[in-house]
Amino acid sequence: MKVSRRTEYGLRAMVALAELAGDRRPVSLPTIAEAEGIPEQFLDQIVAKLRRAGFVKSVRGVNGGYLLARPAEEISIGALVRLLEGSLAPIECIGEDVRDPGAICGRAGACHTRNVWLRVMNALTDALDSLTLADVMRDEVTVHEAAP
Repeated sequence: MKVSRRTEYGLRAMVALAELAGDRRPVSLPTIAEAEGIPEQFLDQIVAKLRRAGFVKSVRGVNGGYLLARPAEEISIGALVRLLEGSLAPIECIGEDVRDPGAICGRAGACHTRNVWLRVMNALTDALDSLTLADVMRDEVTVHEAAP
């Protein structure tokens, strides 16, 4: 699975917001954009989506900006990724909104490889849903080396 820039930048912006503001002091978009190297116009679109979904709140005025709408411990990484990325399904026939896989693919009923992709999606969903923004801020995970 390849994650879009929107999701990458959105998660980075949420971590930056949590580190710089938490739920106390609003942080401006230019400050977040500069700290994370994210184009400000694109960040504005991402933060607007995060605000509409209730992840961040805006504060107007001279010292205005953005704050987390709730504590980092209550913000699910899975929910953030699904908001920004959309479906986590690696193939179309197992998407969350698919009612009839057979309508998408005539092989869905007898396709054994479909189960592989269901397992991948379930593992990814479980992994992302088990993390909060607070976990990400304090986590240090090493990358597993590929087996030869």
